[in-house]
Amino acid sequence: MKKFSPVRRQRGVALLEAMIAVVILGIGLIGTVGLQARAYSALNDAGLRAEATMAADTLIGTMSADSANISNYALADGATPNATLKPWVSETQAHIPNAKITVVVTPAPALRRTLVSIAIRWTHRGGGPENRHLITAYIES
Repeated sequence: MKKFSPVRRQRGVALLEAMIAVVILGIGLIGTVGLQARAYSALNDAGLRAEATMAADTLIGTMSADSANISNYALADGATPNATLKPWVSETQAHIPNAKITVVVTPAPALRRTLVSIAIRWTHRGGGPENRHLITAYIES
């Protein structure tokens, strides 16, 4: 019967340990790449929401300065904007691709103010659910 030395029995174990470590590291890196992709998507969504908020704020400021003609700023869903609203819509759609914009102007003469609701909706280039950002403000008449 041949005796094996302790060194001979351990042959190849270090290679096996290294291969297992590489597999575990690979799984960790794949998970990190997935998290990075999700973080980028969330960052992009937050940026578009910020753009929608700034666009709505700009329009509300314009409407406040031109409250005598506030009804000219209404825009139905899917409608073509009039000359008053077209520059703002074009600028908003340049910042938010695939944006669908609705502006509802509801006068409340008894309260001497007008309710303005601006809805900006968009979908990401890759598809997915539609995002909707709604801003509501009252403008003094």
